[in-house]
Amino acid sequence: MHDDTSLTIGRVKRVLDERIRPAIYSESIPLQVSWHELPGEPVTPAEGLALEYTPASVGTPWGAAWGTTWFHLQGQVPASWAGRRVEAVIDLGFDINMTGFQCEGLIYRPDGITIKALNPRNQWVPVAAAAEGGEVVDLYMEAASNPVLLDYHPFLPTEQGDILTSSSRRLYTLRRLDLAVFEPVVHDLALDLEVLFDLQEQLPDGPRRFQILQAMDNALDVLDLQRIPQTAQDARDQLAAVLAAPAEHSAHRISAIGHSHIDSAWLWPLRETIRKVSRTCSSMVELLETEEEFLYGMSSAQQYKWLKTHRPEVWDRVKRQVAEGRFLPLGGMWVESDTVMPSGESLVRQFLYGQNFFREEFGITSKGVWLPDSFGYSPALPQLMRRAGFEWFFTQKISWNQQNKFPHHTFDWEGIDGSRMFSHFPSMDTYNSQLSGEEVAKAARQFREARVTNNSIAPVGWGDGGGGTTREMTGKAKRLANLEGSATVAWEHPNDFFDRAKAELPNPPVWVGELYLELHRATLTSQHQTKQGNRRTEQLLVEAELWAATAAVYTGEPYPYEQLDELWETVLLHQFHDILPGTSIAWVHREVVARYAEAITQARALIARAQQVLAGSGGLQLEFNAAAYTRHGVPFGAAREPEPATGQPVRAEALDGGYVLGNELVRVVINSEGLITSAVDLATGRETIAEGKEANLLQLHQDFPNMWDAWDVDKYYRNQVTDLRAADSLQLSETGGTATVTVTRSFSNSTVVQELSLAPGERTVQISQSTDWHEAEKFLKVAFPLDIRAEQTIAEMQFGYHQRPTHVNTSWEAAKFETSMHRFVLAQEPGFGAALVNDSIYGFDVTRDAEDARVTTTVRLSLLRAPRFPDPQTDQGLQTHRYGLVIGADIASATEAGALLNSAQTVRSGAREVEPLVALSGDGLVVSSVKLAADRSGDLVVRVYESLGRRAAGALSLNRPVASAATASLLEDPLEPVEVNKNSVQLKLGAFEVRTLRFTLA
Repeated sequence: MHDDTSLTIGRVKRVLDERIRPAIYSESIPLQVSWHELPGEPVTPAEGLALEYTPASVGTPWGAAWGTTWFHLQGQVPASWAGRRVEAVIDLGFDINMTGFQCEGLIYRPDGITIKALNPRNQWVPVAAAAEGGEVVDLYMEAASNPVLLDYHPFLPTEQGDILTSSSRRLYTLRRLDLAVFEPVVHDLALDLEVLFDLQEQLPDGPRRFQILQAMDNALDVLDLQRIPQTAQDARDQLAAVLAAPAEHSAHRISAIGHSHIDSAWLWPLRETIRKVSRTCSSMVELLETEEEFLYGMSSAQQYKWLKTHRPEVWDRVKRQVAEGRFLPLGGMWVESDTVMPSGESLVRQFLYGQNFFREEFGITSKGVWLPDSFGYSPALPQLMRRAGFEWFFTQKISWNQQNKFPHHTFDWEGIDGSRMFSHFPSMDTYNSQLSGEEVAKAARQFREARVTNNSIAPVGWGDGGGGTTREMTGKAKRLANLEGSATVAWEHPNDFFDRAKAELPNPPVWVGELYLELHRATLTSQHQTKQGNRRTEQLLVEAELWAATAAVYTGEPYPYEQLDELWETVLLHQFHDILPGTSIAWVHREVVARYAEAITQARALIARAQQVLAGSGGLQLEFNAAAYTRHGVPFGAAREPEPATGQPVRAEALDGGYVLGNELVRVVINSEGLITSAVDLATGRETIAEGKEANLLQLHQDFPNMWDAWDVDKYYRNQVTDLRAADSLQLSETGGTATVTVTRSFSNSTVVQELSLAPGERTVQISQSTDWHEAEKFLKVAFPLDIRAEQTIAEMQFGYHQRPTHVNTSWEAAKFETSMHRFVLAQEPGFGAALVNDSIYGFDVTRDAEDARVTTTVRLSLLRAPRFPDPQTDQGLQTHRYGLVIGADIASATEAGALLNSAQTVRSGAREVEPLVALSGDGLVVSSVKLAADRSGDLVVRVYESLGRRAAGALSLNRPVASAATASLLEDPLEPVEVNKNSVQLKLGAFEVRTLRFTLA
């Protein structure tokens, strides 16, 4: 036979696109339309239904950016349509390639109950499954005119990302508003052909492919293109045999779960996400009611709470489906958060608040962490997930790596303490699957554990901006359930998938350490004020809990549960993986910074209230210490009159236009340009700064990545650098024994003022920096070339630290040219080290440098960026940083210095000193939090961890009688009783182990 493959392929494509799909609706009549454009923010459904409406028609432009327009749609089903399925077909001016990123609608009945949503890939509304004829159609539609920001030419700067600067021009035009007859057989024929067409594209030449091609030709031979509804079944009959051929015994098995990855904010503000959630959930509930095998999963307790609070009519429908086991709460977190930058306590609260919501509202405790789209994953996570009671972990983003392909799809992930978590990446490399032939074939082709197991997950549905699964996708799933040449597809709860995968893979491969994403590295720096707000609020809330718990136990002062819960939920929401990383539109970050300011004020008020209750009114000047280390003679959790500073006042001498600062521990030389040319540890005589180099050197790079401006920094940025050496002025001041050199320097359109301070008895040169930043597409770093041959950097992370090689021997190490830290990064060689501590910085880079066979280590902190998409004003204006160089540091001193820098000193007048409620002994053991239990039982919860990376022993004592004690999960569930001796418990912790203890007081 001659090869007619290309002829058949061209024929099927054209007939499917130009004849069959348009014939899915055979007859239609226009609906009567009226509308009401709102001038400002959205209104409630009740208010929307009560608006006054004026006539509109197809062809009417509507919808300024971020506007809301209500439409009233009315009509009557013709008597001639009796017995047929009738739907409303509505095209608001959609671009089908922009699902989730443009205008959307939600349809209501006149009583305010939602029916389903409208988006570019879901333009229909059910009217009658079998019309009687004459039915009156009365629908209302709330339409959101969200602008398309990630357009066909993506990453262009735009002012449309904030309602304060967006255009008032109407963005969309009504294209279709009809009642129409839906032809189910034609719809089925379209799906038959689409599935077979996609399948043959993935098959090699051979009998199966050729039989499919012939069957499609046969189907089109009997299809009358002028009478498609009347002949569609004949065409389907020609396809029945190839669709009925069963899959091979060894076929890859895909566990599908309906999904819509709804970013809690990104290219839309939080208020729009609330509506996206209600729109998507309405459509998914409607689909669950009509598709018996379909299952839908949604993560993020915050999104469920939004439904409950703002859209109770949708919440009720969702809750019924949850009870039936069809709508699946996944993940057990408050939001799908970033996991690199939040503190350890913040990640604990993501689990605590998320799981508590699911327990209280649904009686469900999630078994796994569902986190498909975060930008890298901290190696602290395996331990935290296990200690929160989770059994599995799901993600996908590492498939985006630029350079190295991750070697596993199903594996054990080992964290810094040795904990392992059973994990899975979907082998089709997407969390927005459409069940296309290409995706299904890719899942089977790429799956890396196929020698011993053959299962993967497919999250199925339109995501990012919402939309979810469509009836076309469920139709494909039916056809792919058992189809020769294809992987099999079945709707399945992820719990069942993971149970089966564990059984089939009892000895999974192991990945040790961080899951570093070789992309989106600049998210550690973009939108500095957002990151600064996160660091300050999460620290203040832990301090507020400490003082509130101490006041409750000592004085009976009511513990502010509601206020703390509200503030924690705010912080957790803003740790979402497109907010904290700085990748959302201007509107989002404008609101976030304002909300952080409110939260800081509220947290400080809670702290002040508790401290005043504890100290009373009087004339004593008391320093309250919430840092986990003694400061000025005041232990953790205590308030006392501070001891005088140890050591002599800092000596300051002029030298060649600069200054020499010294105390009994260190000697620091600052040259005439405000750069540190020497930093000597006097006890050892060791010089910290590399010979001939200068530290505290600000460096400015061109920063224009290939894609994803706010997300990415590409390696070539290092090729172009300007050293900002010139200083406008230097000025010395001395206060309370502390010497400070103030350096002012200007460059381009910006100005930096730095205060370099050395205090008595301190080995840290602290730098307070204010930057009036007015750059575009620039990256600001500060360099510290250290006379240290460090084989690794040691960077703090949640409840410990992470070591990374300083060499680039392999492509894996070379890809980590920008990495993360929390409060410190340490470079050390045997016998000596130096650390950089900070109060709001997360990104740094390190290079090994060599001159005359002498290897040194340069560490640079990442301070500010200026990307122009999606927020063209990113970081513009006044920005502040505090960081410091710790001379002669090790892990213990770096941990302490970082903790002290991040916990502000508080001095308050009072009548009495306050003794610590808890005291911890043991080298390397650190108190992470002290609080009252979330269940409001009055129990005291204390969390400690081992910070040095080695086994440790110690004791935790309470300053109140203890009735009983137990270890607890991170959800504060008691686990095992602990022996109490004189209100003290003995502790033995492994390296980096996190231990939560729960005390019932006598």
